[in-house]
This record gives sequence, structure tokens and C-alpha cells, in this order.
Amino acid sequence: MAVKYWEKLKSLLSLRSLQARIFIIILVIGIVPSVLMRYGILNSYEERTVQIRTATVQNQLKIVGNHLLSNHYFSDTKTNENVINAELEMISNLYEGRVIIVDSSLRVVKDTYGISEGKTMISEEVIRCLRGESMSNYDREHGYIEMTTPIEEVGGAKDGSDSIVGVMVTSISSDAIISTMDALNREAAILQNLMLVAILACAIVLSTVLTRPFNRVTEAINEVQAGYSDKTIDVPDYVETVHIVEAFNQLLRRMKTLDDSRQEFVANVSHELKTPMTSVKVLADSLLAQEDAPAELYREFMEDIVSEIDRENQIITDLLALVRMENRVQQMNIVSLNINDLTELILKRLRPIARKRDVELVFESMRTVVAEVDEVKLTLIMTNLVENAIKYNKEHGWVKVELDADHQYFTFTVSDSGLGIPEESLAHIYERFYRVDKSHSRDIGGTGLGLAITRSAVLMHRGAITVTSVEGEGTNFTVKIPLSYIKD
Repeated sequence: MAVKYWEKLKSLLSLRSLQARIFIIILVIGIVPSVLMRYGILNSYEERTVQIRTATVQNQLKIVGNHLLSNHYFSDTKTNENVINAELEMISNLYEGRVIIVDSSLRVVKDTYGISEGKTMISEEVIRCLRGESMSNYDREHGYIEMTTPIEEVGGAKDGSDSIVGVMVTSISSDAIISTMDALNREAAILQNLMLVAILACAIVLSTVLTRPFNRVTEAINEVQAGYSDKTIDVPDYVETVHIVEAFNQLLRRMKTLDDSRQEFVANVSHELKTPMTSVKVLADSLLAQEDAPAELYREFMEDIVSEIDRENQIITDLLALVRMENRVQQMNIVSLNINDLTELILKRLRPIARKRDVELVFESMRTVVAEVDEVKLTLIMTNLVENAIKYNKEHGWVKVELDADHQYFTFTVSDSGLGIPEESLAHIYERFYRVDKSHSRDIGGTGLGLAITRSAVLMHRGAITVTSVEGEGTNFTVKIPLSYIKD
């Protein structure tokens, strides 16, 4: 159990686990927006607060500026100077800052700190303000807001337009804003940590719940693998699990089919091999039971024994050929070959058998066909199909071989006027040892492996074989093989 959990933990840490990836995705999706929202709201609040504070101070400074002008603060006939200075001091104390009044000649008229009075202040901000450009600057690092406010006299210019007679340079403390920001930041951090815990718990729960169907698929497959169950599994939670389960169930059915086929194959092999051996034993026992058996009887029995041994040898040879093909042990010796010439050669070899059975053998080629094939295996395909068509034919029948091709495939068709195959048997003709009419097949000969070998050879060429048949009228086999061999 500990090993199991350790393997699961290693999988999670290596991010190879779907659960770990879902967990991280949910965590990131939850945390990143909350962090961005926290800092976005705080920055927006700070910016807005600074703007409001700046606008409030500017409005008050403009009022003071109007008082300066109405009381002739920049002339020798100034009045209510103490009242104006008191207002300036009040603003300075209220906002924990400093107010400097500069006239149009850049001379400092008033400094609430009493440091720069009578001095000349030359700065870009002051000069630009004298031209009518008000400015403000927030320095968060040093904790102050600096602004310039023009003192504007209505109609004071010679042409009757407004004129700027001075500038108020004001610095106010932003400690209150920073303190408020720190308090909000602490509260936001607490809220964010609570959200983080909630998101973490949500990520754990969701990643576990979302991957649970896949765990059920794994458990069901493990039960089948361990042998506790051989039933098809069903996990319909997601489309993905349905696809996985369908694929596994198809594989399971395929495995069952192969297992049944293997058991049937073993039973058939045992039966086919046992039959000749039984015949040989019966013949040998019969000879041994007769003490003075004539030589003619010995010869007859020995011929039967040789025939049975030959038959068993043929079965073994065909079985080995079939196994090699199905296990891909044999290599494909691909050569470029003229299929017309090969077909003519094969039919030439089989014509004596056809004449012996009084079957007419016809070859019809639509065009010259050159393809990349394994000559030995293609010869085996053609020979088996044509030979079967001859053997399972009627008296005075016919076998027609047709060869054609397109730009991608060539087709080899074998038609006959023979016995035909019952419809219920068409699906089984490629099975090992399967015979449509076992009694008739015994008389004709063969091992019942020919079509199985033929189909395997066709598949090794990446081709296909199809059959149509009408019982009592004949059969048509069509083999379709690529002109160019496709490697694995």
C-alpha cells in the first residue's frame, strides 16, 4: 500500500499525472486573478485618492490665490498680509506640507517653512506654470505630492487677457494615503490568503473528482488483467472515458476471439494430426494381426501408410507456413515483377490438372501490370485460388482468371463454374481447417489451410481479398494488392 501511494505521489510531483495538472490549472486560474485583482484595486484606489487629494488642495490654493490678488500681495500696498499668511500656514499644517509663493520674476515671496524667502527659484515646473501649465507629481517613495498652481489675474495683461502673476509651489504629505493603503493591503492579504485556502481546497476536490472516472477505468482494466472479471467495462462519465472504454472493450472482444480461435485451432490441429496417425496405427495393427499376410496386402497397406504420412507431412508444412506468415517471421523479398508473365507461368503449371478434370482454364488481361511484390508469396496466392477453383469445379466446367490495374492497385480475379459456397459458410472460409463439405473435401484432398495461408499472404502485401459465391453456380475470388509495396 505504501509503495502504491509513493508511486502516486511521484507521479503527481513529476506532473505526469492528469490529476496534478488539473490541480495546478485550477490553482493558477484561481490565484492569478485574485492577485491581479488585489493589486489592481489597491493601485486604482491609490491613484484615485491622490487625484482627489490633489484636486482638493488645488481648489483651496486657487481660493488663496484669489485672496492674494485681491489683497495686492505682490505689491508694496499689500493688505491683510497676516490673514493671507495664516491661510497659507493653515494649508501647510492641514496637509503636513509646504507652500512656496513665487512671483513672475521667479523670486520667492513666501515660504511656509521660512527657508527660501527672498531667493530665486528656477525650475522647469515653475517656468511652465508661469506659461499656464499646472503640474502635479506623486512621489510614493518619499511620501509627498508636489504641485504647481498658477496665480492668475483676470484681465491683467495689457491687451485685456488674463495674466499669470505668480506661482504657488505646494508639497503635501501622502502619509495618510500610504497608511490607508497599508491597512487596506493587510486586509486584502488576509482576504487573499483565505481565498487561497479555499482555492487550494477546491483544486484538490475538483482534481480528485474530475479524474475519478479515469481511476475507475484503470481499476476495471486491472480487474480484467488480474482475471477477476472478463466482462466488458462501462464508465460513461465523460466522452473521453467512453472512447477509452469502447476501445478497450473492442480489444477485449478481439482477445476473446483470438483465445477462442486458438483453442479451436489446437483442437483442429489435434484432430487433423491424430486422424492420419490413427489410420497408420490401424493399418500397422492389421498387418501385425496377420501372421502369413501375402506380399500384395503388405504393399497395399504400406502404400496407404505412406499416403497418410504424406498427408500428415503436408498438414505440418502448411501449419508452419501459416504460423510464419501470421507472426511476420518471414521477410518480404520485394521485387518489381511483371504480373502478366507470372500469371501465365502459374496457369501453364496448372493446365495439366485442369485438363485431367476436364476444366477449361482461361486467362484475360486488361493491360500489362508491373508491381512490387514478393514473388514466392504472390505465386502461392494465385496457385491456391486457381487450384481450388479447378478442384471444386463441375465436370466440363471452366475457370476464368482476370488481371487488371488502376493507378494504385492491381486486381487478380478467379471465377469458376464450380460447386459454390453456401452463404452461411462465406464468413468462415478463411478459418484454419474449415471445410464447406468435409466429405467431399476428403475425396479431393487438401489440409483446409490453403485459404488461411492465402489471406495471410495477401495481408502481408497490404492487400485485400473478397469473395462472392452462389451455391451450385460458382465462386468469384478477387485479390487487390498495391502496385507499390508499403513498408511498416
